[in-house]
This record gives sequence, C-alpha cells and structure tokens, in this order.
Amino acid sequence: MGNQARSGLTNRGGVWHIDKQYRGVRICESTGTGKLAKAEEYLAKRMNDIREAQIHGLRPSRTFRVAATKYLQDFAQKKSIKDDAVQLRMLDPLIGGLDLRHVHMGSLQEFIAKRRAEGVKTKTLNAALGVVRRILNLAASEWLDEKSLTWLETAPKIKLSPVRDARSPYPLTPEEQALLFQELPDHLARMALYKVNTGCREQEVSQLRWDYEVKVPELDTSVFIIPKDYVKNGEERLVVLNRVARSVVDSMRGLHPTHVFVRVPAKGGAPRPVGRMYNTAWKSARERAAQKWAERHNEPAPEGFKRVRVHDLKHTFGRRLRAAGVSFEDRQDLLGHKSGRITTHYSQAELGNLIAAAEKVCETESRKSPASVWLRRRSSGLSA
Repeated sequence: MGNQARSGLTNRGGVWHIDKQYRGVRICESTGTGKLAKAEEYLAKRMNDIREAQIHGLRPSRTFRVAATKYLQDFAQKKSIKDDAVQLRMLDPLIGGLDLRHVHMGSLQEFIAKRRAEGVKTKTLNAALGVVRRILNLAASEWLDEKSLTWLETAPKIKLSPVRDARSPYPLTPEEQALLFQELPDHLARMALYKVNTGCREQEVSQLRWDYEVKVPELDTSVFIIPKDYVKNGEERLVVLNRVARSVVDSMRGLHPTHVFVRVPAKGGAPRPVGRMYNTAWKSARERAAQKWAERHNEPAPEGFKRVRVHDLKHTFGRRLRAAGVSFEDRQDLLGHKSGRITTHYSQAELGNLIAAAEKVCETESRKSPASVWLRRRSSGLSA
C-alpha cells in the first residue's frame, strides 16, 4: 500500500497520484512529483479549476499527461498505438506536466533539440510531433467536459519538418545476402530467407500464424492470407510462396501450435514465437557480415550494408522481381501494396500467375545461390 497524505493523494513508486471525487468530477491522474507539498499544491489547483469552471463556465486546467492518457485509452485498438506510447513516454518528462494551453511549438523546442542531439532522423521526430498534434486537435474538437466545453478552445499549429535525411533503401546483392544470412542465428535466418522471398513486412513475418494458411489443392500449394489488423495499409494481405519460401514454411511445421516462426531454446524447452527481427542479434550479425565483406574485398563495406535493415529485405525482393521482368501490377500484389484490387480474391489462373512471378526470383539464381547454400548448411532437411 502507498503512503496516505491529504485525502485523495497516494504515493506509488515514489510519485504522488490523485484519485479524488470533487463537485461531481473524478480527478484520477499523476501529479508528476514525489514531493508532497508540490502534490498538494497541484491537487488544490485542480480542485480550484473545477470549481471555477462550474461557477463561471471556464475550462479547467488539464495537463498534457492527462490528455495523453486519455488518447492511449481511447485509441487502444489503433494498430500503431504502441509506437505512439513510446513517443509519449519520451515526451512526458519535458511536457507531461504542462497545461494543455502551454503545449505549442515553443514549449516543444527543448524536446526537438534533445532528439536532434541524439541523432534521430526527421521522420522519427515528426512521428512524435504528429502524436502531439493529434492529441491537441482532439482536445480542441472532440473531447468535451461536463459543461460541454472542449478541453482546449483552439489547437496550436504543430509544424512537422520536411524530411530530407531519410535513409535510402538498400537492396542486397546475392553475395551480401549470403554473408548476412550466415551470420544470423537460425531463427532469424529462416525469417529473413522467407522475407526476402515474399516481400512481407517485419510484423507480417513475426505475427504469421498457421490459421492464416489456405490450401490451394488445384495448384498443389498453399498461400497465407494475413488479416488487415497486421497489415500496414489496412487491407488483407495475400502472400504467395515460391519454392524457397515454401521450404522455409515446411521446415517450421509442427514446432508450434499457433505461430509459424519460433525460436527453439538452445538448452531445450518449448519453442517461443519471435516478437521481432530487428534486434541486437540482427545488428551484431550485420556488423560481422560487413567485416567479412571488407576482408574479402580489401576495402570497407558499403555504408548501406553496414546498416542494413530488416525492411531492406522487402526492397531486395521488389528489386529482384523487377530485374526478372515481373509486371508492375504483379509486383504491387506480391509486395502487398495498396492498389485498389481485391488482392485476396484471385481466380486459379491469376493465383498461378502470381506464383510463377514469385518463382522468377528463384530462377534467376543457380543451384549455388545463397538461398540454396543456406538451406543446406543451416537448416537440415530443407532443400531449395
């Protein structure tokens, strides 16, 4: 139990929290301080704001932290809400305790300067500012109090910066793919090999489930249909399998009842689903791969290879499809791009055409391709 002070204040984890009913309004929030005197002062101010609002029709003072909490609760089902929560956690120490009326581009300058000093890209910084802008707009337009007043009279303009420092995609060469995949732990190498042969996004791989698989007996194969909740563009995603991707999937059968891609603990135990691909193991593997490239060529590895991302595997698949002469429309469907077509309702002929297009990525390589070598050396029982 936390330590009790003035009625409505409770100390939890060194920070004073409010849970109090006053004049028919429940105040339930953090004071943002571990000092009792400041917490009591904050509570008194909140109570006075409510009294003034009820008597004079004024908007009570609300902190950005309160608004951020409401946002996370109201939009808990939003696909990217976890990313928003990460941004809000970084914002909280600097603007969490500010009155909503005092959150604007001026009060955000310290946060912007701090993130710039940490070396974040403009796109990442804009993501945080975008969440702030969304919350302020909601507070000024949709969120009403008991007096039917919006939380803010007007929302300030939160300006996003032009993106001029975005990192360019880096499709892998066959040699670079072989070097990288040989350095990855087996569970990541399987996921990477599947990804570079299907063009799926990281979440579409890590969240792949067996109940998404649909058998196509007429073509002696199967496909995966990923629900829209796990697809960036909000549409169901059809994933067709060339022979390499199908070999990877078949190697995972029977390891886990629900998820396709799992990690088998080295010391035994039940296999566990892999939450994400871009982690410390990935970063260490790309560092070793870049070093081997440098030793082989007697010069530093390309910067793109040194910093290769999981998403670059999707770009690699797209580049290889184009090199193999696959049409723009088929590339859109294979990569899961939003195109206006109903991508999960294909005829047998159309589906066969997409599978043949995906196979062209395999056909452009010899039996000594990186995929073949990896499948034989790292995954016993598989063949490309």
